[in-house]
Amino acid sequence: MNEILIFADERVLAERQSWLGALGDERRLSALTLDAYERDTRQFLLFLAAHAGGPVKLADLRELRPADLRAFLASRRKNGAGARTLGRGLAGLRSFLRHLEKKDLVNAAGARAVRSPKQGRSLPKPLSAPQAVRVASDEGQLAEEPWIAARNAAVLSLLYGSGLRISEALALTTTDIPAGARILRITGKGGKTRIVPLLDASLEAIQAYLRLCPHVSGPDAPLFRGARGGPLQPAIIQREMRTMRAALGLPETATPHALRHSFATHLLSAGGDLRAIQELLGHSSLSTTQVYTGVDAARLLDIYDRAHPRAG
Repeated sequence: MNEILIFADERVLAERQSWLGALGDERRLSALTLDAYERDTRQFLLFLAAHAGGPVKLADLRELRPADLRAFLASRRKNGAGARTLGRGLAGLRSFLRHLEKKDLVNAAGARAVRSPKQGRSLPKPLSAPQAVRVASDEGQLAEEPWIAARNAAVLSLLYGSGLRISEALALTTTDIPAGARILRITGKGGKTRIVPLLDASLEAIQAYLRLCPHVSGPDAPLFRGARGGPLQPAIIQREMRTMRAALGLPETATPHALRHSFATHLLSAGGDLRAIQELLGHSSLSTTQVYTGVDAARLLDIYDRAHPRAG
């Protein structure tokens, strides 16, 4: 705190302390958040003072322009701050300036005009090919009931072998996978349909599960059943993956969705065509109106058979 006394006058410091106190008392922000906001505003005031050549006054904050805020964010980025840190810092500055604006001390329009730094998408990290194969195999399962272990292996095999979302795998019915099937027609997000290859290993895992499953399945019944016979819920498979992480020494990033990401990563690294992989995944970047039943299945199957780690 002594450092900032050199760079801001008493009025600015008093208002800043009042703002931080209100955040803690009225909004009940955590101590960690308050510490971060104190640090962010201190760094901003130091930045302004360095450019103004003296302590920051309310007059300086009244004359604040969007370019000043952008210059501060750029300096933080140059020093290694990431988008999340910059976004939090901008949020704190806006909050402080709004506090001053409510007292008719400044106009916070400049801060509102500055866009928050774009946050990068946080994708699940792929497993290595040996890890993914083990998770999706019979040998990797930990459930004591043989039919449940077989069910889990079949579900996980579809996530890794065909790149399905967990919701897509659990939406399958008994009629979606005919005997000897080599492709699946999947209805994904937004009702878009795509075709995906079905590995022999995945088909065998499904058939092994069906032979052991104690619940009779009629036409169009859910393919995957819970312990009591109802539709299998995603939380069950997610919980199973958490158990497997601990037992098999897998990273915390090993989730059901990470298997889908592993499917794409391993195909791409093995030479799979990027456009074909996008089609296999049903990514939203493709046309929202396209239906993939017209895609050349032979071409996709050839890419898949050559590239997927379990296709041999």
